[in-house]
Amino acid sequence: MPSYRYKLLSSGDDDGELTTKPTTRRKNVLFALVAAAAALYAMFTAVRFVVRTSRLPCNSRMGMHRNLSSLPEHFTLASGDKIPSVALGVWQAGRNEVGNAVKVALKAGYRHIDDAWVYYNEEEVGQALKDSGVPRSEVWLTSKLWNTFHAPEDVEPALDESLSKLGTDYLDLYLVHWPIAFKKGTNQFDPELTANPYPTWQKLEEMVEKGKVRNIGVSNFNIPRLENLTANPLKIKPAVNQVELNFWNPQPDLLEWSRENGIPLEAYSPLGGTGYVQKSLDVPEVKAIASELGITPAQVLISWHVQRGTIVLPKSVTPSRIEENLHVVALPDDLFETLETAATSHPPHRVGNPSKGWGIPFDIFDDYPYDDVEAAGEREGAENWGKGVV
Repeated sequence: MPSYRYKLLSSGDDDGELTTKPTTRRKNVLFALVAAAAALYAMFTAVRFVVRTSRLPCNSRMGMHRNLSSLPEHFTLASGDKIPSVALGVWQAGRNEVGNAVKVALKAGYRHIDDAWVYYNEEEVGQALKDSGVPRSEVWLTSKLWNTFHAPEDVEPALDESLSKLGTDYLDLYLVHWPIAFKKGTNQFDPELTANPYPTWQKLEEMVEKGKVRNIGVSNFNIPRLENLTANPLKIKPAVNQVELNFWNPQPDLLEWSRENGIPLEAYSPLGGTGYVQKSLDVPEVKAIASELGITPAQVLISWHVQRGTIVLPKSVTPSRIEENLHVVALPDDLFETLETAATSHPPHRVGNPSKGWGIPFDIFDDYPYDDVEAAGEREGAENWGKGVV
């Protein structure tokens, strides 16, 4: 055993001071201090982990670089109904694959399916809903009135066909698919019903009164068309307006108008639409935000949509992507503004525009004068309009 020499302290304390090597007591004190510091650090780390993870959605791919809070799971419509903020869109979902996509989505937690008569998959979607075991009352189901059925007498039969195929006796939401009417039994432009959608809307209001539909709305309407419709003595104001919204076509003016007038937007093609999805995911600001937050670029864009106050309709038939698209988080204010600025700082580019394919002699999305619509219908070659309808 080594011998230690001490010198007495003038203060009269019981402790001594080493003159050569540290005492065992000093070692113990130092060890205790280090241990206490380590314990405090471990406690701090654990508390921070619990706080952060409790605010994150359940997604193993999420990172911990920022405190992320959740976004609203629902938006409340004018009727008081709560519409889920993220839906599975089934446009372009192929036959014999859309049903499985719906089942995967419902199992993952989706409670909103967006369909349409012209998608030609309502029957498969309806069967998948039935097979899922999820009660009909828990699923928000949307379909849409096609251009061919705008004549008031055609609205209810078209709705009944959709209800039959979907295997339900009511829809949560029924939309006028496009602000363009075709003449009965044709794919030719109907100038009168296009210029005045009020008779069609009145019939939709009747469908609500009959209990076949709980909410009615529109799709692909710009501000003049919305103002044209809402200038009438409506019993029911449009619940939503479903439009193309994405990084390339953010439509800030329409978004602001919709907020001011209480007609929320639904965003289709939220990741960019056909041919633009990868381009959207590769936007530098999107990739940087994804890296900083530890989420995927798709989750960044879907989160941005919901944070803008829009209902978002991402579509996929790939199970992993379906699940990924549901997990959204609130972007920190600075990152949200970074993405909003980037999206609204370039010339807008609309991905989907059927005007030429339908042979219509004007752009559906232009603010054309309504007084000129009937005259447009009398132009030479009108009998060829509608050829190449998609």
